[in-house]
Amino acid sequence: MSAAEAEIGVIGGSGFYSFLDDVTEVTVETPYGAPSDSLFLGEIAGRRVAFLPRHGRKHGLPPHRINYRANLWALRSLGVRQVLGPCAVGGLRPEYGPGTLLVPDQLVDRTKGRAQTYYDGEQREDGQVPNVVHLTFSDPYCATGRRVALAAARGRGWEPVDSGTLCVIEGPRFSTRAESRWHAAQGWSVVGMTGHPEAVLARELELCYTSLTLVTDLDAGAESGEGVSHAEVLEVFGQNIGRLREVLFDAVAALPVTGERDCGCATALLGQEPGIELP
Repeated sequence: MSAAEAEIGVIGGSGFYSFLDDVTEVTVETPYGAPSDSLFLGEIAGRRVAFLPRHGRKHGLPPHRINYRANLWALRSLGVRQVLGPCAVGGLRPEYGPGTLLVPDQLVDRTKGRAQTYYDGEQREDGQVPNVVHLTFSDPYCATGRRVALAAARGRGWEPVDSGTLCVIEGPRFSTRAESRWHAAQGWSVVGMTGHPEAVLARELELCYTSLTLVTDLDAGAESGEGVSHAEVLEVFGQNIGRLREVLFDAVAALPVTGERDCGCATALLGQEPGIELP
């Protein structure tokens, strides 16, 4: 595997890769435009990993302006077949306070205007026309990746919440108290702004996708007071980034090699013709 290739992708901030030795910065163009930033390639436990700053290295992209299609396409074009997607979220239950690590098994999409499929039947700039494809998405996260992430957290003495529902809102604003209480009343676990459409786009490219959600606050309607602020989110995330990085790196080391994936993610398109050439 060359210095410009990787098998595992991590979509997150620069805090996950900035201290690694021998990091290679790679610029990738896609049929969907430019990804959020360059991809930064390094090695962890003998595994080649591509790190992609979701919001750009200077956090210049709000959630609704992230080019999710370009991001996932760029990762696959470098050889990535398994993706870890850590993100900051608000807790919707009192017991899910700041510092909770929850590995969801379900999601609810409450976004509005994001492109969330490659298979829309519209001709791309390169002339290729994708077919309209309907994929199974009943279980949005890779079962193998979830098991690995949970074991990695426990191995670091950080007992995770096993399963739960991530509610993804449009942002960039936080929820009103009424919205937050409604989300909680539905039985959902955490709320964030970036966990979708990453998961479905990964499935459409036959990538394994695993979400790790770090609770940075109790969402607006879950407690009294002034409600969540961006500064609060950044502070709690900063306090936990060290151990989250350890969990991610342990998970990277434990993920199966690409040729030994036996989950349904690897064959999501089986029996359907995408109409476009995947990288």
